[in-house]
Amino acid sequence: MPQISSLPPFASDNYAGTHPEVLAAVVASDDGFATAYGDDPWTERMEARVAEVFGAGSRAFGVLNGTGANVVSLMAVSQRWGGVVASDVAHANTDENGAPERVGGLKVLACPSVDGRITPADVERWAGQRHDVHRAHPGVLSLTQSTELGTVYAVDALAELTATAHGLGMAAHVDGSRLANAAVALGCSLRALTTDVGVDVLSFGAAKTGGMLGEAVVVLGPDDAPEVPGSGYDGAAVRRAAADAVPFLRKATMQLASKSRFVSAQLLALLGEPGAAVDGGTAAADAPLWWRTAGHANAMAARLRDGLVAAGVASDAAGPDGGAPVRVSRPVEANAVFATLPRAAADRLRERTRFYDWAPGESADRVEARWMCSWATPPEAVDGFVAAVADAVA
Repeated sequence: MPQISSLPPFASDNYAGTHPEVLAAVVASDDGFATAYGDDPWTERMEARVAEVFGAGSRAFGVLNGTGANVVSLMAVSQRWGGVVASDVAHANTDENGAPERVGGLKVLACPSVDGRITPADVERWAGQRHDVHRAHPGVLSLTQSTELGTVYAVDALAELTATAHGLGMAAHVDGSRLANAAVALGCSLRALTTDVGVDVLSFGAAKTGGMLGEAVVVLGPDDAPEVPGSGYDGAAVRRAAADAVPFLRKATMQLASKSRFVSAQLLALLGEPGAAVDGGTAAADAPLWWRTAGHANAMAARLRDGLVAAGVASDAAGPDGGAPVRVSRPVEANAVFATLPRAAADRLRERTRFYDWAPGESADRVEARWMCSWATPPEAVDGFVAAVADAVA
């Protein structure tokens, strides 16, 4: 496909390069010799920082990519015959080439979602399979925050979902490839979206937030685990067992980097060194890098949506039979804009920049597209993209 545009791609936040502060941290860590496989000063500081950010007793294990983080996390809190309850659009269900099944031996039990989110009732519908030897045992709930459709679970909704899972004897996992974007959107800390709402294990994303490569599996502190008598869920035991298992699972699934210091250095750059400010807050000059990069990406998505509406190109009620030619099809809550538009216009727009079609539109001649913004998306590129959309639908 030809690429004939000065506009940056709006296909994925993975397209962005490495943030200069992260790159500088990697270069600084390239200092002589260091013990391999995580026994190095950078990893030691990273682990200390994770305990500050997520709570005492929380353990972090660097891995190579997001799929690996999800598979290792889910295996660590699952039995061999277990299943993973997740939304139908969860990355683990749609975009990991069956890795939870192929590598982890875990069947994904998909729930129909609304704008990427599921409800406690969706989780409860799997309760009948808990003791059926003919079915995969639903052993862990996996939630994506922010979701694959650019929406965000509210803090109360997360707490209700994890409580439902725990009440059914299930552990709770969060795919946090864009957790930073969700935290900024909600104006809260990373801890508020994980430890404080009962999450047991987390896939913490770095690459989409300005990292080069590498993510982390974070097992939350056992002392912060909720108690749910009579449910079969023993949170402290689940988390201790997971923290013991992850080092072995990480190696067995080929996710252990020999030069782990370079992954740890990136996580340190994003989270901050031990003792630095933990939370971002609004316009905090000393906000951690993850807050600044995610905040910019979210702001660019909002600028894109607002620009399309202001230009008269898009609305929330547009459709094939009248009104604006572009319909903003999902709530814009993080760093993604989903919209439907004529297929012919989408093809013309693709001559200017790269993006992905997501789903069919309201009719055969329309398509739903996904436009992603990143930490590196400049405001002028967003404005240029708005103009390009206007040209394409004219």
